[in-house]
Amino acid sequence: MISLTDSQKIGMGLTGFGVFFLFFGMILFFDKALLAIGNILFVAGLAFVIGLERTFRFFFQKHKLKATSFFLGGVFVVLIGWPIIGVVLEIYGFFLLFRGFFPVVVGFIRRIPVLGSILNLPFISAVSIDHCCSSLWSCVMFTCMNHFIAH
Repeated sequence: MISLTDSQKIGMGLTGFGVFFLFFGMILFFDKALLAIGNILFVAGLAFVIGLERTFRFFFQKHKLKATSFFLGGVFVVLIGWPIIGVVLEIYGFFLLFRGFFPVVVGFIRRIPVLGSILNLPFISAVSIDHCCSSLWSCVMFTCMNHFIAH
């Protein structure tokens, strides 16, 4: 069993509440206040879980500066009052920041009994997670353009 310090427990709580407020803010048609609270709680919780120094080292690595600027820029845009644009920037930055973790997560999910059997189906397992992550931004932009053209 993994033992957590008190500050890590607080961080897990803050991160959990942050994810909840972000999800709830998106469900309620991109409510600015809920998204702003969720962003602040998520970033503060991350700092409590892994520590301030490691948080800064993670976000401000040379090869992650683009991803960090998109993620933190999205947080800033939500805070100034443009929630939809901010959330799109945050999601793109989040995928750029954490794309190295996605194969690990998929490998873990493949070991879960029901979900693993679904992910191991031939037509699903043929899709590479790296390919999906690298073409995510083009898929998002294509979907947004089709949405605006249709309306």
